[in-house]
Formats: sequence, structure tokens, C-alpha cells
Amino acid sequence: MNNETFEMVAKTLYGLEEVLAGELISLGANEVQIGRRMVSFEGNMELLYKANFYCRTALRILKPIYHFKAKDADTVYKEVKKIEWEKYLSLDKTFAIDSVIYSEDFNHSKFVAYRTKDAIVDYFMEKYEKRPSVRVSNPDLYINIHISHNDCTLSIDSSGESLHKRGYRVDQTEAPLNEVLAAGLIMKTGWKGESNFVDPMCGSGTLLIEAAMIALNIAPGIHRKNFAFEKWVDFDQELFDRIYNDESNEKEFTFKCYGSDISPDAIEIARTNVRSAGLSKYIDLQVLPLQQYQEPPRPGIMVTNPPYGERISSRDLMGLYAMIGERMKHVFTGYKVWILSYKDECFEKIGLRPSDKMKVINGSLDCEFRCYDIFEGKNKDYKKALAEGEERSDTSAERPARSFSSDRPARNENSSGGERAPRKEYSERPERKNFKTDRMDRPDRRFAAAHSETEEEKAAFAPGKRFFGEDRNDGKPARKQFGREDAKRSKDKPFERPVKSSFSPGGPGKSSFSPGGPGKKKFDDRPAKMKYKDDDRFGGKNFKDKGKPFKDKKEGKDFRDSRIDKRSFSDLPIKKIKGDDDL
Repeated sequence: MNNETFEMVAKTLYGLEEVLAGELISLGANEVQIGRRMVSFEGNMELLYKANFYCRTALRILKPIYHFKAKDADTVYKEVKKIEWEKYLSLDKTFAIDSVIYSEDFNHSKFVAYRTKDAIVDYFMEKYEKRPSVRVSNPDLYINIHISHNDCTLSIDSSGESLHKRGYRVDQTEAPLNEVLAAGLIMKTGWKGESNFVDPMCGSGTLLIEAAMIALNIAPGIHRKNFAFEKWVDFDQELFDRIYNDESNEKEFTFKCYGSDISPDAIEIARTNVRSAGLSKYIDLQVLPLQQYQEPPRPGIMVTNPPYGERISSRDLMGLYAMIGERMKHVFTGYKVWILSYKDECFEKIGLRPSDKMKVINGSLDCEFRCYDIFEGKNKDYKKALAEGEERSDTSAERPARSFSSDRPARNENSSGGERAPRKEYSERPERKNFKTDRMDRPDRRFAAAHSETEEEKAAFAPGKRFFGEDRNDGKPARKQFGREDAKRSKDKPFERPVKSSFSPGGPGKSSFSPGGPGKKKFDDRPAKMKYKDDDRFGGKNFKDKGKPFKDKKEGKDFRDSRIDKRSFSDLPIKKIKGDDDL
């Protein structure tokens, strides 16, 4: 067996990169690095066979053979022609080329694939005067060229057909779920067969079959007819047979997977696929609408993929999701429910707060995979119970073990004689400072008090009580009280504020302004608040009554009907202006 290690790349769907990386690490991969929709790693030929056979979330496994830089198709042609193609391809074999381009310098991916094919063909023609044939379907060697900006990677595909084609699907319903996505979603929930698995909208049964294979730890590639590496020049048949026939990792599944659907045709298709996968013993199917669920199996987890309204239409899509939320709340208590859907308004109709969210791509749709913890009672009580359980577990783990040794002294006895220890005496609590009357203890005050010559000066700066009036003894005049000395607040004679002088339009020393002439009442010294004049059109209302309709007191009409004169503008009286003197 060849133990030479080399670079490999595993392709996957968006959102499943971390799950795939975990699978590769468990198989023994080294130098694992997560990228966008891919995971790169290193290993030998045995790891390449295992990655194809065991990875549930991989779409294909590529083996890069050459890296180079290019800005145009002619450079690609020259670089591809430098490879020794006898190591990977013989004259009697067929090949096909797949190109993936993310670059502004290359406008057409098919042209890049065409120039790559020309380089391989010309290499053999110049060296052997013969050439291998191109075959689009089921070739002997799949070649992949990937260009990102100016970085080019040439790889050979070890998988062939996409790994999501497990081989057990005989028939399918409309818009079936991708097998790789289904397995990845189940693995994201953390379920490994420790409870029942329920899908009340199972369709063709993809989630149920993938769940049963995960619970039994059956390899996803067990039903595939072939892999592309089986046609390679250096294929090791003995090594692959040993991997294929190894059943040591399979385990028992003591629970069941339960699936149902409203469509009898869908259940029949699911039953056919389950028989093809050889899992009829572990999967129970029946025709049953979700609204008729009464008592699901316990303990359990529910994972389902309801219609989105995109490829599968529903007469009342929002009503469907509202019904899902109602059944979850009243029937599936104690469950963790995972739902894959597309629209936010669909999730909102469920009416429950999710505990987890994950972004995934289903086909061309940006979807979300949400988890709901279903419990009895209120969410507040449920979180409180969870927090109390966590606190109890933490304290029990940290609390030291109790000692029952007889050498431990009795309670309230000291080690010297066994007499009761004297009770500790506590001094009286110091009196709290009054921050309104006490002087703050600041460094500048302490310095001034320490360097004062007389006791009076020291008392003025020392922290403690404040002094007012003549008691200050700081050489400053006593602080005056507000207002006159004889004006004190009392019930008999309230305190009067000083009044500003009245307004006199004639300037200082003139008499105050009186609109009615001498002897008439003057304006108040302070300006009065503006008051709105009573008007019949406003019904005698001021603007304090905003929000209420204005009513005419006499006729009870709404002000809005009377504020606009319904006559034409030509009938309204017009006051004529004779001259400038009238202004």
C-alpha cells in the first residue's frame, strides 16, 4: 500500500463546512482547513477512499495535482501541457473536464475547459501520435480546473458522480431534499440515535433514511455502484475491499424513526425508498396529517422540511405554519423541534421563539434551520428551572467531600482545651456623615488645618461641621439671608419676592404704561400668558381641548363643516382699498 501523503479538497454545501471538517478529523485527516463550501486536508490513498465512502456531508473529493497562475486561456494551455499525463491517463482511457471560474480575466468557463482539453490531447499527439477520447458521461478520468482571480488549480476528481447520490433513492416526490443537506442538518442537531426521530412531513423519506443510517452508523456510500477512483491507474482493489467490508463501526438502534405525510402517494414513494435502503425494520410510515397528531413517541426529536411556497405550493401557507406552531406547543411538549424553511414570515406564524438559528442553502434558496425547545408553562419558568439545574450541578461538582473522621474537633471547641471559643466583640458602628452639613475631608483642607497659626483658622478648615454667619471666624463677612430680615415665611404673612419695576414706554423716570389713561388698571408687571380669544367659529374652545372635535355650542355642528365657506370665492365680499392712507 502506498503511504505517500498528498493534498485533498472536499467540497460541500454552504453551512456544512464545520460538520465536514469534524468528519474528516475523525477519519484521521491532517492539516484540516475550513474554507467557503470546502475543506482542505492532507492524507494518503486510504484516507481518500474512506472520505468518499464514509463522509455524509461531502459532495466530492478532489486531488489537486498542479497549481499555477494565468491571466488568459493561452497561459492555461501552456501550463496544462507541462504535466506528465501518463501518471493519470492512458491512451485507451476516456476523460472529461469540468471548469469552475471566479475571475474577471476569464469570461467563459466552457472556453477554459476547451483549451484544457486541447492541451491534454496535443500532449499525447506530440509524444505518441495517438490521443485518448473525450467522454462526457461516465468517463474513466474526471478532471477539474478551478480558477479564482489568477490562481489556477488542476485536480482529478476521485468521486465521479456527486456523493449526494447515495444509490438508495428509487423514486422521489416534487422538490426532494438533497441527501447531503439532510444528513448535515441531522448532524447539526447533535442527534445520534439516543431517542425517537419524527418527521411529520416526510415526503420521499430522505430525512428518515439519513437519520436511520446515522443512528446505525451505516456508511453513506454502501449503496453506490462505483466511485471514480476505481478506474484510476494506481487503484488498490484490496485496500478498498477491506474498507468496504468493514462493519466494526456499526451499532444498534433501539428506537425508531417515525414518518408521516398527508399524501398517500408520498408515503408509498417513501416506503419504496426505505425498502431500497434496507431500513424497513427501523422506519415506520403512515398517512397522517400533522393536525391529527395526538400522542407522538417519547422521548423524541422532530426534524422536518415543510413547504416554502416556492417549488411546492400550498393553498394556505401561513395557515399551515400557524397550525405547525399550535401542534408543537400542545402535542410535542418535551421535544426539540427543528424546522427548515425559507421565509421569515413563515417562521413568524409559528408563534414561538427559537433557541437556535443556522443559515443553510437549499438548492438556490437561502434558508434557515431553527430549533424550538417545547416545554409546558411559560418561557420564564422554563429558563428559571434550567438555571437552577445548572447551579445545582455546578455546586455539586465544586463542593468538597465531607469528612467523617473522628479526629475532627467538636463544634465550638478549639484545639487547645475543648472550651467554647469566646464570642467576638464588635465595636459600635461609626456614625454616618451628614453630607449636607459636614465639610468634606479633602487634602487641601487637611493641609490648611495643619499649617494654621490660630485655633480659629484651624477650625475654619478642619473637616467636620460647617459654620454659618458670624461663627465662621474666617475673616469674611457673614452670609446674608435671602430677602429682608423681617420677612419670614409664615401662614399669617407669606414671603414676598421682590418685584421688578413696571414697564415704562417713555424711558426711565416716566410713568408706567396704562392703556385706558390715568386711573385705569395697568398691565401686570409680569407678562401674562397668551390667551386665545373666544370665537363663534371655534365654539368658544381653546387649544387645550385638542384631540376632541370642535362643536358649535348653538347648533351642535362639527367645526370642520363650518370652517370652510362652501360658497364659491366669487360670492364672498371683498373689501376694496381706496389708497395707501387706508393702510
